[in-house]
Amino acid sequence: MTTAAHTYASDVAFTPAVKEIQARKGSREAYGRVEQRGWRTEVDENLEAFLTEANSFYFATASADGQPYIQHRGGPKGFLKILDKQTLAFADYAGNQQFITQGNLSENPKAYIFVMDYAHRRRVKIWGEARAVEDDEALTTSLMPKGYRARPEQVILFKIAAWDTNCPQHIPQKFDAGDVAAALAARDARIAELEAEVAALKREKAVG
Repeated sequence: MTTAAHTYASDVAFTPAVKEIQARKGSREAYGRVEQRGWRTEVDENLEAFLTEANSFYFATASADGQPYIQHRGGPKGFLKILDKQTLAFADYAGNQQFITQGNLSENPKAYIFVMDYAHRRRVKIWGEARAVEDDEALTTSLMPKGYRARPEQVILFKIAAWDTNCPQHIPQKFDAGDVAAALAARDARIAELEAEVAALKREKAVG
């Protein structure tokens, strides 16, 4: 995989055309300070904790002529694995057999991961390059979540070029159905416990 040389990590997104528009619309000075501060290029403790809890993300690729394609990927929490400070990986499950993502990566390795946490209104953007690995059984097995009912077709390796976070503005707050069910079950168990305590107090009072 090849990556064009950048002066700043954020140049992966802030191209000359983008910077020109930022200058015209008044945000270039602020983003110039962002460049000096620097976007992150390696996994740190915050990103690791965020990805460990993620059970869903969007994966973007583009064809050789630039036609974009976005695909959703989901699985148990933590199915997007961290192999090292700059490498992410996941088992790519068999799907509709269109192979658009794999076809795109075969001619254009540039890729993008967008992870949403609707419950806490957080999002992470990760730029990089990716490739499909089809014939590494050991790697595929190591990335496959235990007990998860899906057939892994290949592995996607993603090399991080830069990552950044977004503000929570305009993110609708949504909750995972499993988390809601667990919270309701805990609430119901507590209600039952309190009702049992009330019933026991009433019996003691009646006896007394």
